[in-house]
Amino acid sequence: MDADRKGRREESPRQRLQGELRELRELRELRVREGKSTPRAEQSGGSARARLDQPRTSRPGLLTLPTYDPESFAKLSERIARFLGTGRFIVWMTIIIVIWVLWNTTLPSDWRFDNYPFIFLTLVLSLQASYAAPLILLAQNRQDNRDRVNMEQDRARSDRNIADTEYLTREVAALRQGLGEVATRDFIRSELQSLLKEIDERRDASEML
Repeated sequence: MDADRKGRREESPRQRLQGELRELRELRELRVREGKSTPRAEQSGGSARARLDQPRTSRPGLLTLPTYDPESFAKLSERIARFLGTGRFIVWMTIIIVIWVLWNTTLPSDWRFDNYPFIFLTLVLSLQASYAAPLILLAQNRQDNRDRVNMEQDRARSDRNIADTEYLTREVAALRQGLGEVATRDFIRSELQSLLKEIDERRDASEML
């Protein structure tokens, strides 16, 4: 230790500064290596600590469910529900059922794929009904949300109209009150006539004297 101190005293200030800079760089590299190695150690040990300065994210499980856009799915369900509620869907479904029944009753047995009592047709119709019901409910929920937004907008618009009407009513009342204090043309004419009549009476009285 004494020899190192003596060696440092004998060094020039420039060499001493270069040595300190070298030590700082080595310390920085050591910290960077430690920072890179700690996450690996935590992952290998299985005890990764959650940092308080970062938001918690959902941990990936064994089974990851597919993600979808709720807005696009709601639009698709509303489109399907609108089609199910039209006469075109009823016509096409009737045509398909009639063709299905005729195919499986009139054609030879080798060509038939669903003999009487048409179990496969019953399964298809039940699946169609089971999927149509939730799609219609989704479309109704979307319509309810749209109606709620429209009602809120109508309520805000009616509140603005009421506020504007009250403001205009106050302004009209203020104008009426202000016009009541202003001298009108008829009032000025009547005052002038009464003044001229008083002047004439005084002139007549002075002439008689």
